[in-house]
Amino acid sequence: MCVKCFQPYGFRATWHHVIVSAEVPRLLEDDLDSLVPAADELEQARVVWRSKSEEHAALRRQEKASGRRVPRRADPWHAWAGLVAYCPDFEKHPTERLDVVLRRVIAAFESGVDVTAQCRACARELTEDAPCPDCGVDQIGPTAGRNVGTVHRWRQVRLRAGS
Repeated sequence: MCVKCFQPYGFRATWHHVIVSAEVPRLLEDDLDSLVPAADELEQARVVWRSKSEEHAALRRQEKASGRRVPRRADPWHAWAGLVAYCPDFEKHPTERLDVVLRRVIAAFESGVDVTAQCRACARELTEDAPCPDCGVDQIGPTAGRNVGTVHRWRQVRLRAGS
């Protein structure tokens, strides 16, 4: 599926999000059409990401042409290779549409929200250095290396067992 190429929550969390939001049945043969809304939601989010990435690339070209070789730190969301709302626990992720969450997260990055005090995805006040307890987004991103022990659960979800 398209999740392999675009995964704003990380592969597992993005996969889980689109499968749940589109209500894809355990046996895909039961409703092949359920993949259409899943792919549409992912594509709409990718359009948001791509638009912002193109703006970033144009700005970097201008900066380089004017002699600025080191990128500004104002756009760190771009350095995460699409993982702008990384969720280390694949079953805990924002439930709103992906494009809505991406717009909010990128806007928070651009406005300079203090990630130690507020979640970029849901604006919840944060009190500790951990993924947001409400939406699961890790403010530090994929580089934090948080292991939440989800390997066994992921295998069950991937194989669509018990759904």
